[in-house]
Amino acid sequence: GIYLPGKRRINISTMKSAVFATLLATAAAFAPASQKASSTALKAFEDELGAQPPLGFWDPLGLVADGDQEKFDRLRYVEIKHGRICMLGVVGYLVNKAGIYLPGDINMSGTKFSDLGSGWDASFAVGVPGALQVLAFAGALELAFMKDATGENEFVGDFRNGFIDFGWDSFDEETKMAKRAIELNQGRAAQMGLLGLMVHDKLGNVDILVPPF
Repeated sequence: GIYLPGKRRINISTMKSAVFATLLATAAAFAPASQKASSTALKAFEDELGAQPPLGFWDPLGLVADGDQEKFDRLRYVEIKHGRICMLGVVGYLVNKAGIYLPGDINMSGTKFSDLGSGWDASFAVGVPGALQVLAFAGALELAFMKDATGENEFVGDFRNGFIDFGWDSFDEETKMAKRAIELNQGRAAQMGLLGLMVHDKLGNVDILVPPF
């Protein structure tokens, strides 16, 4: 490892392993589908949302090579959910990095939200009770709200459940598809972006990517 003044000791070997694993995962996600996916899967999903130029439909691991629609829908649900989480995560990271925090204290001992910092430091600065609250909140969303609870969703990832609309039903089908594609692409970008922020934050050089405000 090496030591940088004012920074924590960085274990280069550990970080190299983490970055290498990240690159492998990225390569798997972006490898051409033609290498593994069968013609059955290509015919079944080549017109699905997200299979768009210049990449088209890619399934490097052959996860839906059998053309199973139910499996595809499950994987698409996971992709959308992770994309939404990462979009919120990137925004939250940048907001804290800009020095913007909730007012008041985070616990009864007088620790302010603004005392937490940002990134990994903020995550580890939150006490166990606070972490458990976050876990409970995420669990409640997962089990009760972030799903098709009423059976009336129009597509995978539609969690309105007859309650929230925001004018969605006023859009024509072409507009709906365009907005869904935008969300899917931005979610994919956010997953890569948040991963990059996490790695560079741990390396201690995130200010190169996000200069102090």
